[in-house]
Amino acid sequence: MRTLRPRPIPPKPPTAAQTARSWLVGFLEYAAGECHLADNTLAAYRRDLDRFFLWLNGRSIPELSIRDLADYATWLHAQSLGPATLARHLVSLRVFFRYLQLEGVLQDNRAELLGSQKLWERVPKVLSPQQVDRLMESPRPHDPFWRRDQALLELLYATGCRASEISHLELRDVHLDEGFCRCRGKGNKERVVPLGQRAADAVHAYLAYERGQLAARAPSDPLWLLLSYRGRRLRRERIWELLKHYARRIGAPSAISPHTLRHSFATHLLAGGADLRLVQEMLGHASIATTQIYTHVDASRLKAVHKRFHPRA
Repeated sequence: MRTLRPRPIPPKPPTAAQTARSWLVGFLEYAAGECHLADNTLAAYRRDLDRFFLWLNGRSIPELSIRDLADYATWLHAQSLGPATLARHLVSLRVFFRYLQLEGVLQDNRAELLGSQKLWERVPKVLSPQQVDRLMESPRPHDPFWRRDQALLELLYATGCRASEISHLELRDVHLDEGFCRCRGKGNKERVVPLGQRAADAVHAYLAYERGQLAARAPSDPLWLLLSYRGRRLRRERIWELLKHYARRIGAPSAISPHTLRHSFATHLLAGGADLRLVQEMLGHASIATTQIYTHVDASRLKAVHKRFHPRA
């Protein structure tokens, strides 16, 4: 008599949430391996899309309508996100959906219809030249490694570099006598940025008096320009902390960040008459439309031009 064997139980099909998560993993691998995006960009995509999946709550992505996606935008508004952060979330969603189109998951990218509204655009906050001067002078000899901190602040303002770009500057990237430095921005794109004399002097003083002492604490890690008190690379997070520390000292707004100095760099250059495309190149913007926002920041320049050239000003 034959013994009947139980039929194997077929595995359960993945849920919509599990499938969507696998698409997210594939997207991030594609963005890193094929598009060569920077780690910070990948981390931003992951954070933004994690929020999208929180809203999604197991729903099927291919079945989402434009009305559903509009509800997502409304939900983001309710999270008290800043205008620029909200707009970035929608950009991340559009890029993710483009990937799903490439994979054949989606036929149409409905997220493309979620344009960044004018309401979400904001003029970046900047410091006045007088505030910048006070900030540059705020590190004092009683501060630990005050020359390093002064060099850090001068570099942020003199170059307009992002905190991550300053953090990854190597000794070989900085050419003080020639007055320039090489930095690597988003997508590991390299650009040359001029260094003013004050920034060059601050970096020179740091190299002469403090860097050797810091480097001796971690002799296996000598290539970075700015070092922590342990002799390691000065991390982006620590750069934020130091800037906020000195901003409090001069009574600057609490919302100040390294990007505030980047905004101030661009605004002050344009206010002084710099060419927009040159500023674009120094900032490392892929599109000049990104740089154009700074033309709206300094109303004093527009008033001066109007007064100078308008016959009835």
